[in-house]
Parts: sequence; structure tokens; C-alpha cells
Amino acid sequence: MTVYFVEGPAGTGKTTRAVGYVRELLDAGVTGDQILILLPHRTLGWPYYRAFSDVAWPPGTAIDIVTLGGLARRSLEVFWPLVWQPAGFADPTLEPLFLTIETAQYFMARLVLEAQKTGVFDSVSVTAFEIMRQTLDNLSKAAMNQIPLDAVADRLIAAWGDRHSSRPPVYRACLEIAKRFRELCLRYSLLDFSLQIEVFMTHLLREPLFERYIRSRYRHLIADNLEENFPLVEDFIRWLLPGLDSALFLYDYDGGFRLFLGADPAGMYRLSELADEREVWEEPVGTSPLMAALADSLSAILSGEPAPATIAADPGEQPLVIHSARFFPQMVDWVVDEVAALVQAGVNPREVVIVAPYMSDALRFSLATRLEERGIPVVSHRPSRALREEPAARVVLTLTALAHRHWGFTPPVQDVADALHRAIADLDPVRAWLLAQIVYRPGRAELGSFDNIQPATQQRISYLAGERYERLRAWLMDYSQNNLGQIPLDHFFSRLFGEVLSQPEFGFHADAEAGRIIAELVESARRFRQTLYPDGVEESWDAISREYYELVRQGLLGALYVTSWQDEQRDAVFLAPAYTFLMRNRWTDYQFWLDVGSTSWWERLEQPLTHPYVLSRNYPADQVWTDSMEVAARDDALRRLIVGLVRRCRRRVYAAIAELGEQGYEQRGPLLRVLQQLQQQPLSWGGSA
Repeated sequence: MTVYFVEGPAGTGKTTRAVGYVRELLDAGVTGDQILILLPHRTLGWPYYRAFSDVAWPPGTAIDIVTLGGLARRSLEVFWPLVWQPAGFADPTLEPLFLTIETAQYFMARLVLEAQKTGVFDSVSVTAFEIMRQTLDNLSKAAMNQIPLDAVADRLIAAWGDRHSSRPPVYRACLEIAKRFRELCLRYSLLDFSLQIEVFMTHLLREPLFERYIRSRYRHLIADNLEENFPLVEDFIRWLLPGLDSALFLYDYDGGFRLFLGADPAGMYRLSELADEREVWEEPVGTSPLMAALADSLSAILSGEPAPATIAADPGEQPLVIHSARFFPQMVDWVVDEVAALVQAGVNPREVVIVAPYMSDALRFSLATRLEERGIPVVSHRPSRALREEPAARVVLTLTALAHRHWGFTPPVQDVADALHRAIADLDPVRAWLLAQIVYRPGRAELGSFDNIQPATQQRISYLAGERYERLRAWLMDYSQNNLGQIPLDHFFSRLFGEVLSQPEFGFHADAEAGRIIAELVESARRFRQTLYPDGVEESWDAISREYYELVRQGLLGALYVTSWQDEQRDAVFLAPAYTFLMRNRWTDYQFWLDVGSTSWWERLEQPLTHPYVLSRNYPADQVWTDSMEVAARDDALRRLIVGLVRRCRRRVYAAIAELGEQGYEQRGPLLRVLQQLQQQPLSWGGSA
């Protein structure tokens, strides 16, 4: 067996080397099903999918491209009879039910609501769904690090030390919820992500039958983006290696962006000790040497190392442009102007990305509307958002409540007005508000008719908008009278969108972003129905639909849908939080960094019920998490973030500063100081605009 280890920064051709290695194996007579490509996240597989679907690629080549979670689920489906009893599941007659993040929250919801009633969570500012998400996160981190579930609360309590006496009861309450949830899973053969990983690693890998199967199937391993994977992957690779003919490990030493999700860059680097051949690739492929030097200089500043040697550069090259505006809207205007200038000069909008530490609704809306007014297409992705927070989803959910009045959900008139504004083309917010106040009454069984409105008011709203409103109203009335409760909710969503909202003269016609959101809402409802109620019949569809609607209304977090990540294929400017862009592992010619004076670039997301560093098997169980450790962790995360962004930019970074931030406060964050220090170096990295 030969083990190869290739390391280097992003953009040096490591994944291209892996694709070439697969081709070498195939040309040598290895069959595709003998090759396993292991990734930390399924979206990182796009370079392989694109390569393997090329017409020049050998036909009929089926190569497994999976995450450890995907491999675990697939293996457990096949070998379930071997593990149900040793893993502690109660009923051998129940087939395993694999939970999505949504269905896991459904089963945990009642446990959280019961715990909230005791008042134990009153000392922390968290919602019920934040409690669920962070408790599920604790379960996952315990599984990924092989930390006993009982030790999670002890680690979190020890990390706080004596600084907060109210936290220990909160952590113990979270542990109790997690244990009750786990008991429920074992009773009914439910497997969330954490239990899938735990059963796979603890029980299935010890089964001789499974070991013979997997060792006979896979002869070659490629593990890409090792630095983004979680600790248990190292254990799995070490278990798998003895039976392989070859292994290729690829490691980005500037990576580790998923630390807050449990990634273990330091632990995964230990696999380099097993290598027969090690290579360091540092020459950038497809990016200018000046951009690579900029990344090196930023890395040196952020890590406190000496500045690297300067390089000769064309005076016309300007890898970094810094612009300062007094007010936040002025900064946004400058960014839009610069993007428009690039597009007018012939730059494909797909080669432009606009990132911020957090992409608020107001910021996203402001950027999207101003760019679209100039004819520049826009696509955005914010994977952590709840479904109900997307404007297109809110429209559908409001109309759903109006079509199912017997459920007892009464949307406020503001929501109805917003739904009419977005659903009916050319109906502005003022006239939509006027229309909603007249036709909608919470106690009324249905929406009022436009024909019953006084003529003067009809004229103010416009007869054209009134005719479109009547078509929408007629569709909702027809459904309520003829189809109510007779079709699943995902079918209702599809019909509402396809038969009304996407038609000409309605708001979602030719709106690709709205179409994507509704497609995800449909898929979410369908998965919920099929997972929780696989044998659901017509008589129960209404109750199932109501359950799903209630969860979404409360802020149900949508699962990750691959279609959201496929939008990068569109020729459109991409708007996203900085980490979201990085985890796409995508390169662009131009990047715009918004609000670089904000401390949000440096601050860690507040999660009072969990901790990505403390819940790591590399962290001492009784160690207090100090302020200095927090500062060091934030500094390291900022370095990884900024260097990672620059590594994925081919031509120029635009850093936009607002002296007064979005909330009106003065901005003097760490990233701004880094850029100021960079400008003082002998090599001029660019000018101010």
C-alpha cells in the first residue's frame, strides 16, 4: 500500500491532482466501484462530479463520492440486522428511520417545550428552536469526538468555572433533553445524525461481516479537504487503511473554516505521519502571484509573523481597493456602482461575489434591488435561515393560513398586505396595505371580494390589481371548497406556485430566487410527510399538514438542499455570508467585503448552550475557557477566514468601510486595523477609492 499526502494553500491544484489520480487508476485497470472519495461536505464534490460527467471521461464509471455521514447511513440501511441489538434499539421489527434536521427537531420539540415550562432556561436568552438546534449540535459534537453524552454538560460547566452560577442548571437541562431524545430514538428506531455516526463507528465497524464487505469493495481512498472534517473521520481512515492498495490525502493548511461545526484541522494533519510520499504545493494555479502574495502578507499580519518578501508587480495591478464612506447606505451605493462598472466592462456577473460577516435581510434586500434595477442578476444563499424568514416563503405560508382557516392560525393584517404586495405584480406596498385592510378580517371565513369595495377605493387600488387579486382569491376559495384536506401540503404549495404565483401578472413570474425558495419549501414538506408518516392516508393529510405548518410558523430550520448550492452555476452576482461563500470552495475574479470595520468579522456566533472548542476531544475535560483563549480563537478564525477569501480571488478584492455601521455605531474592528497595517508595508497593495 502507498499513501500520498499533498498539502498547500487553496488554489494550488490539489483537487485537480486527485481527479488526475482517479484517471490514472482507471487507466491502470481499477474499476470505479473500488474507489472511495471521502469529503467533509457533499457540496465539495462538485469538481469531481463535473470531471466525471465530462464526455472525455471513461463511460460507465461509478465512483462513490460520500461524506462519512452518507456512508454511515447507507451502510446502516443494509446491515441494520447486525447492529440494532448491540446498539440498544428496542424493537427489531421497526425499520430504521433516518431523521433530517427538521424531523429531528419535530421529535425534540415537545421535550424542549416541557423543559421551558420549568423556567430553567429563563437565565439565557434563547428561543425554543435555538435550544433544539444547540442541543442537537451537542449530540453531534459528542458523537464526532467520541465524548460520552454524560460528559458534555460536565465539560461545559467546567469551561465556565465560577463565572456564571446560572449556567450549570441550564447545561444539565440540555443534557436531560438530549438523553430523553436519545431514549426516544432507541425506542422507535429513529436515527439522527449523531446516532448514525455513533452506531456506525461503535458497532458496525466491529462486525466481521461488514468489515469483510467494505475491505473487499474499496481498494483506493481519496480524502479531500481533510482540514474541514471532524475527528472521527481520522479514526475511520486509520481503520480502513490496512486493507487498501493506495490512499491520497489532500490538506489545505490555510483551511479549517468549519471549526465552529466541529472540524479538527490539527487532528487530521496527523494523518501525514502515515504517508509514504509527502508533497507541498504552493504555486497558485489560475490566480496572480500578486494575489497569492497578498494572502501571505495578510496571514503574516494576522499571525504576528514577519512580513514576507515583496514581489515585483505591474504598477497597473491593484489587488486591493479600500473605500471608506461615512454612512452605511453610502458604502452600499459605492459597492453597487463598482459592481455595475465591472459588468459594463464585460465581467461576467458570476465572477463577482459580495460577502459580509452576516447578511441581514435589510442588507440583502438593499443590494439585490439596487443591482437588479441596473439589470444585474443576483443570487444569494443563507443556509442558517429558517424557512419562514425568506420573503417568498412568507407569502406562501400566509396564503396557506388563509386557505386553511380551520387550523386556527390568524395572520396579522401586515402579513396579508405583504403577501398581496409580493404575490400580485405591480401592486405597491401602500395599495396592498389599503386592499388588505378592506378585504381581510381575522374573524371572517374568507377574503372579501374586490367587487364589494367602493368605486373610489377600487380606482385608488387600480382595477388591474383588483382583477389579479380576484384570480388569487378565486383560486384559494376553490381549493377551500373542493380540495381542503384532500392533498398533502407539499402538493398544495406546488399547485399554488405553479397555477397562480408563477404565472404572468403575478409576483413570482420569472423570479428564479423565489422559485428556488418555494422548491425548498415543497421539498421540506414532502420529506417531513414521508419521513414521519410514510403510510399516511388521505384522512390524515390535513392533520399532518397542520403539524408541519405549525413547526415552520415557529421558526423551523430548513434542511440543507443541494439546489441551494447549485445556484452558483448561474451567471449572477453572489451575495452571502463570508463563511457560506468559503464553504462552497468557489473561486471568483472579484470579491467585495462589506463593512470591514465591523467587529462581526472577528466575533464568534453566540451559542450559550454549546461550544465548538470545549466539546472537542483535543480539549482538556476540566479546562476553564479563559478570555485569552477566546481572543486567540477569534484571531485564528479571522486569519483563516480572510486568507481563505483572498486565496479564492483571482484579480481584486474591494474592501468597503462604513465609519458608522448599519446600526449607526462607529466601526473600528480588527479587520480594519489589519488592512491599515497592510497599507503601511513597503509594497503598495492598492489604493483607496
